[in-house]
This record gives sequence, C-alpha cells and structure tokens, in this order.
Amino acid sequence: MLHDTWLIFRRDMLAALRNPTWLAIGIMQPLLYLFFFGPLLVKALNAQGLSDVDGWMIFTPAIIAQLALFGSSFVGFGLLAEYRSGVVERLRVTPVSRVALLLGKVLANALQTVVQALLIIALAYLVFDLNAPFSGVVLSLVIVFLLSVTLASCSYALALTLKSEDAFPALLNAVLMPLLLLSGILIPITAGSAPDWLYTISRINPFRHVVDVERNSFRGDFSMDALFTGSVVVLVMAVLAIWWGSRTFQRENA
Repeated sequence: MLHDTWLIFRRDMLAALRNPTWLAIGIMQPLLYLFFFGPLLVKALNAQGLSDVDGWMIFTPAIIAQLALFGSSFVGFGLLAEYRSGVVERLRVTPVSRVALLLGKVLANALQTVVQALLIIALAYLVFDLNAPFSGVVLSLVIVFLLSVTLASCSYALALTLKSEDAFPALLNAVLMPLLLLSGILIPITAGSAPDWLYTISRINPFRHVVDVERNSFRGDFSMDALFTGSVVVLVMAVLAIWWGSRTFQRENA
C-alpha cells in the first residue's frame, strides 16, 4: 500500500507543480486577511492592553488554521472533475489499493497546505511583529498538516457521496461558516468578550480547540493544559476522517 500511496501522491504533486495557479489562488484569501484584517485586529487588541507582538502571535496561527480549513475543504471539487472525466472509473480496473487512492491525494493536499502556511508565517515574520519560537512554529505546522488531512479526507468522502457540483459547495458553505465564526479564528472568543451562550457554543466546536493549540504553540506554551485537548481533538478527527474517506473510496472503487 505504501508504494501505491507514493504513486498517487507523486501524481497529484506533479499535477500541482505543473499548474501552480491554484496554489497561488488558495493563498490569496489568507494573505488578504493578513494584510488588511490583521492590523485592525492588532489595534483592537492594543486597546485591551496587548502589544503588537501579542496581537500577531494571536492572529497568525489562526490564519494558517483558516488556510487549512478552507483550502482543504474544497479539494473535493478536483475529485468530482476526475469522476466526471472518467478518471475514477479507470482507476477501478487497476490493482492500486483503494485506501492508497485516498491517502496519496490527502497527503499531497496536506503538504501543499503546509508550504502555503510557511509562506504566511515567513511574511508575518518579515513584515509584521511575529516573534514565535521555532519549536512552536514546527508544532503548529504539524497541527496544520493533521487538520488538512482531516478536512481533505472529509471533502473527498463528501464529494464521492454527493456526486454533485451543485450540492457540494452549498453544503460546504453551510458547514464551514459556523465553524469559522465559532472557532475564534477572526476574533478570539473568550469568557470576558462574548456572551455566555456564544462562549459555550464555541467550546463545543472542535476547531476552536485546534485554533487554541495553534496559538499556544506560537506563544511557546508547551504545558499539558495548553496542548492536550487540542492535540487529542485533531488526532481523533484525523483518524475518523481517514476511516470515513477510506470506506467511501473502497465502496466507490469496488
């Protein structure tokens, strides 16, 4: 299965390298947030007594989590295009592992997300007042990688289940927008800044805990309290998403 996974991974990576336009398009939204929304949020946090450095340490890890959230959730469109063009049908007659079909694609998507996240972090270091420790950045990239694996697996499974270019984006938007708003990516949701009901709902959102562990790693807080919940959440989500995606690929390519 490892060899099959590598073949699919290489195929998707070469396709991305031959047409890097989509990688550039995928990073445009977080770049716009970084340059046009980040300074506003940092100034708002200044009013709460936080420095510019603190503001960028809060905002930058949230932006790379947003990059994974949206960039990986829409990869199912590519699979739908392959389904319509008969690529998936042709793969059914090959001896390649059905699980490898998913893993190869998912790992390629996750690696592309990590590269984009590195570019965002580099810009935040060069242009703004980001001052995150190297170990914290590495840990945050690991979390982003796992989050991308989770979302890409769900996206592929959902695309193969719906098989509709009309229903797929509508359902994604209906799910992603509440996840974005309740994760505290744009504005941190704390007990002091949000109504009790909104704070309680945000704590139920699993992506809120992933964003929290991203921010804690950027601050260099590697304590058990800071990392445990978010790390467990992202690991469990990754396992469940890969299981769902694998089952879907096995069923559709049987």
